[in-house]
Amino acid sequence: MVERQGKDIFAKCAGAFVEARQAMAQGYYPYFLPLSENDGTEVEYHGHRLIMAGSNNYLGLTTDPRVKEASLEATRRFGTSCTGSRFLNGSLDMHEQLERELAEFVGKEAALVFSTGFQVNLGTISALVGRDDYVVVDRDDHASIVDGCRLALGEMKRFKHNDPRDLARVLASLPADRGKLVVVDGVFSMGGDIAPLPEYVPVCQRYGARLMVDDAHSIGILADGRGTAAHFGVTQGVDLIMCTFSKAFASLGGFIAGDEEVIFYIKHAARPFIFSASMPPSNTAAALAALRIIREEPERCHHVIQNATRVRQGLASLGFNTGQSQTPIVPVIIGDDMKTIHTWKAMFDAGVFVNPVLPPAVPPNLSLLRTSYMATHNNDQLDRVIETFAHVGKEMGLI
Repeated sequence: MVERQGKDIFAKCAGAFVEARQAMAQGYYPYFLPLSENDGTEVEYHGHRLIMAGSNNYLGLTTDPRVKEASLEATRRFGTSCTGSRFLNGSLDMHEQLERELAEFVGKEAALVFSTGFQVNLGTISALVGRDDYVVVDRDDHASIVDGCRLALGEMKRFKHNDPRDLARVLASLPADRGKLVVVDGVFSMGGDIAPLPEYVPVCQRYGARLMVDDAHSIGILADGRGTAAHFGVTQGVDLIMCTFSKAFASLGGFIAGDEEVIFYIKHAARPFIFSASMPPSNTAAALAALRIIREEPERCHHVIQNATRVRQGLASLGFNTGQSQTPIVPVIIGDDMKTIHTWKAMFDAGVFVNPVLPPAVPPNLSLLRTSYMATHNNDQLDRVIETFAHVGKEMGLI
């Protein structure tokens, strides 16, 4: 064994995540579970069949024959990878077709496709927020937004969750001669609540700030799939609309949409875009096929809201706390970390797959089970979810 001088950077790894290893040894570790089958609404883990009530596959399009065939055909035509960045050899006419249709769909002049949704926020925020600028975010914004702020050279400020008055307070405290970008989730990924965009737009305009909305959990859901800005009728007041393809679009990647000159700037300045290989043909084709289905079959958007409403009302009638959810994301707020884990395990053993969410992903003492629903769930499956929550909730002393 080689002796090393000084402090070993790997030393931190030896005793890290002790609780995770203990949970694994005791059989209640809830993460990185390898599924052997995934039919969309149901999955299989080591021969154990479960209703999937923890996926972002909101419209159920991952198993749609049209989406699968589009992906296969693109692979047959272009191969498995573009093997380069969009900047050099990795652009396909299909990428540009997807960008044109996305921009039209969300009501903006132009769009730009990235290889992952996380990269969209990293690249867009870091490209626009320079050394003398400010980026202002909701305290509950997604980690990709926070990391985009960290990568940017400007200064990050936070305001209270979904609080227009506190946003105004923060913006008023900033120098008038500095650039300001406000970034919020349209639908928040843990609580399923919606940002009050109609109140944010005039506040941003009053203080000369631009507004960017992360619509990862909204496009494909609200306003016939067009997202939060369209839901409130404030598309023109929102400067940038971002979305991932790993939710309703049944693929992988993401996009940013806005004024053509702004998108052109991001295209030439966003390092995560320039220095990453482009979206593979299969994912690009899948996203394009999904977009066209969303556009042509808005009833899917209505159905997923109906399904979530059925479960939300059922859980509330049992006495569960589902927070401020108005979307397919329905949290079951428990509070205590270990009780949340034990409740997850009981639900899992009973045949329902949900996601336990603990701090720092949520504030302290607000641990929850994140449940989410699809347009393709049938009533029998939804009723079984409610019935399982009723049984487990009583067993765990939650209701």
